[in-house]
Amino acid sequence: MDRASAPERTRDIIIEPIGLEGILGLPEASTGIVLFAHGSGSGRFSPRNNFVARALREAGFATLLFDLLTEDEAQDRANVFDIELLADRLAMAADCVKQDRETIELPIGYFGASTGAAAALVAAASATCPIAAVVSRGGRPDLAGSALARVTAPTLLIVGGADWTVLELNRAALAELRCEKHLAIVPGATHLFEEPGTLEAVVDLASNWFALHLATAAR
Repeated sequence: MDRASAPERTRDIIIEPIGLEGILGLPEASTGIVLFAHGSGSGRFSPRNNFVARALREAGFATLLFDLLTEDEAQDRANVFDIELLADRLAMAADCVKQDRETIELPIGYFGASTGAAAALVAAASATCPIAAVVSRGGRPDLAGSALARVTAPTLLIVGGADWTVLELNRAALAELRCEKHLAIVPGATHLFEEPGTLEAVVDLASNWFALHLATAAR
C-alpha cells in the first residue's frame, strides 16, 4: 500500500501540567513524529500547518498540532512573542510524546512557523531528549538569539524568495547556527506562502529533511 492511501488515526490529547489541547495524528506506520510550533498566536487548527501535517502523515510521520498557550494566556498579546515561554511549552509536548505508548519510540522533529520557529530552536538547544531535526517555515530564527549556537539538531530554514526582510534575518541566523544546516528559498513566495504551489514546495522540502534525519535517528 502506498503512503498516500495508508490509513491513519487522529486523537485528541492533553499536554500536562498546563492542560494544553493537541491533536495527535498517527499513520499506520511512523518513522518519526513532528511537533508543530505555531506563530503569531495561531493554534492547533492553523490551516497552513494542518496542510503540512496531512502531507507529513502521508509521508509516514506522526504529527502533533497543539496550542502553545491556554485560552487565558492567549488574551495577553505579549505571550505570543515570549520565545522562552513558547519553547517551554514545546518541551512539555516533547515530554508528552515520550510518555505516550504509541509515540515513545519515535524520533522527534520540530516544525516551527514565524515566532514558533524561534521557539523550536530554543527548545531544541536545551532539550533533555534528543531532537532529530528542525524545520522553519517563514520563521524568525533570529529571535532564538544565543541559543542558535547551541542547536545540534540538523536545521532547515525555508523562506519565500519575495519575503525579503525575513530572508535577510534567516541568512543572519544561518551564520550563527553550528549544526548541519541549510537555507532553502522558495521562488516567488511571500511570508505566508499563499502563492500557488509554494506551500506544496514547503511540504516537499520539509518531508525530505525529516525523511533523512528522522530515519537516521530511528536507526
